[in-house]
Amino acid sequence: MTAALFYFAAGIVLLALGGDSLVKSAAGLARRFGISPFTTGLVLVAFATSLPELAVNLRAVWIGDPALALGNAVGSNIANFGLTLGAAALCAPLLIRWKALPSLIVCLVVATLATILLAQDGRLTRLDGFVLLASFVVVLGFAWAFGRRQPELRSEFAGFAETRTDPLLNLVRLAIAAALLFFGAKWTVQGGTALGQALGMESLLSGLLLVAIGTALPEMSAAIAATRRGQGDIVAGHVIGSSLVNLLLVVGGMAVLRDVPVPASFVRLELPAALVFAALLLPMLRGEMRISRAEGAVLLLAFLGFVAIEVLMMM
Repeated sequence: MTAALFYFAAGIVLLALGGDSLVKSAAGLARRFGISPFTTGLVLVAFATSLPELAVNLRAVWIGDPALALGNAVGSNIANFGLTLGAAALCAPLLIRWKALPSLIVCLVVATLATILLAQDGRLTRLDGFVLLASFVVVLGFAWAFGRRQPELRSEFAGFAETRTDPLLNLVRLAIAAALLFFGAKWTVQGGTALGQALGMESLLSGLLLVAIGTALPEMSAAIAATRRGQGDIVAGHVIGSSLVNLLLVVGGMAVLRDVPVPASFVRLELPAALVFAALLLPMLRGEMRISRAEGAVLLLAFLGFVAIEVLMMM
């Protein structure tokens, strides 16, 4: 148990460090090759906080544990809204200027609903996976086109991608990031699986709770810091972008590689829970585009309630 906890915690730390290093190296190389700062920043906002989950899921699929990967992908979406965004808004109200965000949330709600419908037969097939992947490309193109119409956001996204452009430095960063993500994912899956077994959890639940919450903790602290700096667009963009990546790119990619079994209980509870958490943001962003401390508390309490229900059902 102690060894499993050590590997799990160490893996989470390595994933956070590896994700940060990869973002910096990717930003530097993109700028070096002439990709616009806005485009680079937008893509990084979408992918940056998904990197730990992506690495974990690739490792889980590689060792033949798609249930853990599926649980982590959906659990991460629930943690994104309930834990990361809830805690950030509770610390300081989120002021949002990116007018595309409500539309992106609608896209996420529709995508989650579509996943529920596609999984009614107990699996996500290769065709389902291609549908999800194609949807991600469309959504990313929409976000890029919409963002270009808001000059005030271009500087904010460009600032997120600001880093040194020396190619040798960024290649070294890339190599370090690859090593950190590899061992971080390996130890997180190893420790998370062992912890889950010790607690009587199946792989799906280990991914949904232990791994998803573990990988969300560094993201939560970063989101709180960004919120206090007044970067509400970056925080909300991270949360929504990461959730779209998890559902459309990660789950879709898994289904393209091989059929993904989806238990009926998962279709009835966990996927609808992810749908509800995403839908909660729609009324919050109406009007003045602001997520208050009270609304952050609602998200956080809803997340704690979800975790409590999962634990009670496990007993």
